[in-house]
Amino acid sequence: MKNPVPQAASLLLEKLMLLIHIRPLPAGSGGETPPPAPGYYDTSCFKRGDLLEVPRTLFIHFGIYLGENRVAHLMPDILPSITGDRRQIQQVVTNKRLILGVIARTASVRVDTVEDFAYGGSILVNHMDRLFEDQVLSSEEAARRAEKLVGATAYSLLWNNCEHFVTYCRYGAPVSFQTDKFCETVKMIIRDQRSVLASVLVGLASIVCLGVAPSTTLPTIFIPFFLWMAG
Repeated sequence: MKNPVPQAASLLLEKLMLLIHIRPLPAGSGGETPPPAPGYYDTSCFKRGDLLEVPRTLFIHFGIYLGENRVAHLMPDILPSITGDRRQIQQVVTNKRLILGVIARTASVRVDTVEDFAYGGSILVNHMDRLFEDQVLSSEEAARRAEKLVGATAYSLLWNNCEHFVTYCRYGAPVSFQTDKFCETVKMIIRDQRSVLASVLVGLASIVCLGVAPSTTLPTIFIPFFLWMAG
């Protein structure tokens, strides 16, 4: 029988990370903000195989530049699991599609314009190379890896997200530093006895996010979760 504690912890962390991955809509907007018009970004400084980063308020989105204003990036999306209509799938992913994709753990490696990929954010180029000095693959190899992975795929905020995708393509190994940092932050909160209030809030969030009654959560998930995080 599998140990439910790591699985419960993983589910909780994924639920919490989902809350910070949702792209906020502007105040007073009833729909999605349209991306910038083509030509908004100067793509002349990008080379095929470059790793592009778009810092957001609470997270970073990643992609691999393929040339000709095209970026391959992994996005949670429910549509690939329910329809084969490529025109519909290729439309810009809305918050609703993203949320349902995370819940269903489905995604796609899609190719979009730089404008659709960055969505108005600033772009960093090969910013992670300094962390993988001896592991950077050739630009062509990185682009080819990204192209081979285009299409539907499984998704996990903790184990298979957009950062895992680009680090595999450019450095040969899937890694997610922002996921690791998030997990370590949660562990620090749990371990710090002075952060009792914060620990209680995380515990309450686990009950809400997991969607089960406290009577079943506390003995099977809530207490083992804290023991596992403190271990």
